[in-house]
This record gives sequence, structure tokens and C-alpha cells, in this order.
Amino acid sequence: MSSYIGRKVKQDVVNSVGLVLIPAKAIIGNEELELIRMHRVDMSMIMWETPVKTVTESCEMRMQMTVKQAKQLFQSIQADRKVPVHQFREEVIPAIQQMADHPNIFELFETVRAKDDYTHEHNIGVGVLSTLIGKWMNLSSTELATLSLAATLHDVGKVKIPIEILNKPGKLTKEEYAMIKQHTIFGYELLRDTVGVGHRVASVAIQHHEREDGRGYPFGLKKDQIDIFSKVVAIADIFHAMSSKRPYHEPMPFYEIIKQMREGTFGEFEPEIISVFLTNITAHLIGNDVLLSDGRRGEVVYINPHDIGSPLIKVGSDFVDLSKERNIQIQSIFA
Repeated sequence: MSSYIGRKVKQDVVNSVGLVLIPAKAIIGNEELELIRMHRVDMSMIMWETPVKTVTESCEMRMQMTVKQAKQLFQSIQADRKVPVHQFREEVIPAIQQMADHPNIFELFETVRAKDDYTHEHNIGVGVLSTLIGKWMNLSSTELATLSLAATLHDVGKVKIPIEILNKPGKLTKEEYAMIKQHTIFGYELLRDTVGVGHRVASVAIQHHEREDGRGYPFGLKKDQIDIFSKVVAIADIFHAMSSKRPYHEPMPFYEIIKQMREGTFGEFEPEIISVFLTNITAHLIGNDVLLSDGRRGEVVYINPHDIGSPLIKVGSDFVDLSKERNIQIQSIFA
């Protein structure tokens, strides 16, 4: 919490009943932090003036260091087929949970999306995003720790997939895709046989490609047959994959990611979890500058509760209602 001292709030900070605790443009000190604690205000919902550069830099540095640490651990798994779960818990998971506390989620999304080393950046990105969703779901600290570990290890089975298939820039053959799908089985077997790893962590490895409608793999499980942690990781997995640079595609525009996730383009998600995820993302849009698909830049000023993907945008002295201007979308967000 001390990292917030000295920062300036952009808008009034209010409690759950609308009482103004800290006025807009105020500087945060110890007294203000105490008010925030007492009224249990979610720090991630506070709008800040231009973020302090060192906050972003420290998150980026932590991401780079965590990816490096995790990469070494995954390489050791590849070499001896043993999962160093204690090292993951001691060295990787605390950093993932710290990143998930970042005050600006769009800076966080930019920091964790994969740019150069997709496989290893994806493991950490999904760990962070799953932890963030878990926080929004009000999971207990014990549940959150288990979810963070399961999400970080969800793709551990890929250590048994040939690297040339994982990094293939073109379309996979039917045989190659069948091999890729085996990573869920491989991951489950590795984690099931690891001392100190609970059943739920292994379940996420084998279930994170299952879908509510039974169209996932490897078993075509449906609804209550799928562990809730697997459902969380499935959402984080898809969001991170679509927003990242991969060997065969560039990052998708923000509006396209939200549209495809709402429509279940990549399979049907648990309605309550996808609602928590998308509602929190769009709620954080208010006050942020965005780039529209027609090239204009504006500020999100209102979210329509009946159409959260199409907010009201202030562009100069004009307003653009995306729920009516259907040919215009949010291309990207300025973090």
C-alpha cells in the first residue's frame, strides 16, 4: 500500500454508499490510505492521474524477472520430468500475486501480454490474469494461492511437445494439432505424480480446454463436470492468447477480443465468471483514454450497464455513443 503514497487521484474516491472519502486531485498520504483501508475501497477501482512511471517500470521488471525464473524451472522439468513445486511457490507465485495487485489493469495487461517468448510469457500472463479474476471473485487467500499455482502450471505438459510444433508460424496439420492437444494429458500426469501438488492443480492442467457446452477437449466435459479453477484459467488463457503476439498472428484489437469472448467464439465459458471478468474490465475503462477504430482518441466517460462493450466516449467537445455508432469500436486503450 505504501507504493500509493504521493500519487494523485483523478476522480473522487467514494465508499460503498457513495460518500466521498478523498476529493479529486488530492495527493495520497498515510491519512488517506487509512481511510481507504477502513472503508475497504478496492484500490484497483481508483482512477489516478498520470501513473507514476516507477510503478509501471517495477511491474515490467518483475514480469521480466519472473518469466526468466519460471523459464529456468520449466526447462528443468523438461530435462528431468520433475516439477519443482516448492520453487514455484517460493519464487514465482509471490511475484505473480504482487503483479495482480497493480493499480491500473490496462497497464498490467500491456505488461503481461506476450511479445517475444510466447510460451514462457504466456505461463506467467495466465497466472497473473487468473489471480486477478480470483480476486474479483473474492476467493480466500488459500484458494487464490492454489489458483495462482494451477494457472502458472496449466501448460506444463507442453514440455513434452516438440518446440518446432509449438513455434510453428503457419497452420498446424491434423497430426500436429492432435499432438498439441495431448499437452493436457501430459500435464496432468506430471502434476498427479508430484508430491505436494493437490488434485485441483492437476485438474486445471487437464481441464483448461474443456468448455461449458461440451465442445472442449480432451474429454468433452460439461458444466459441473469442470472444476471452477479450470473455468477461470480457460478465460485467462484465451484472453492472454488473443491479446498477445504469437508465431501465427498479431495481437487482436480490444473490441474484437471482448466481442469474441462474449459470443463464445472459442467455446462457451461459465456465464458468471465471464460476466465478472468482462464487467470488471469495462468498469475500469471509465476515465481511460482510448483509440477508436476510426483513428480518433477519446476518454471513456460512461458504461451502459445493458451494453458494457459499447461505452460513451468524449472526443474533444463531442460525445460518441458506441451503442449507436456500431461501425466504430475501441481499437486499443492507452494504459
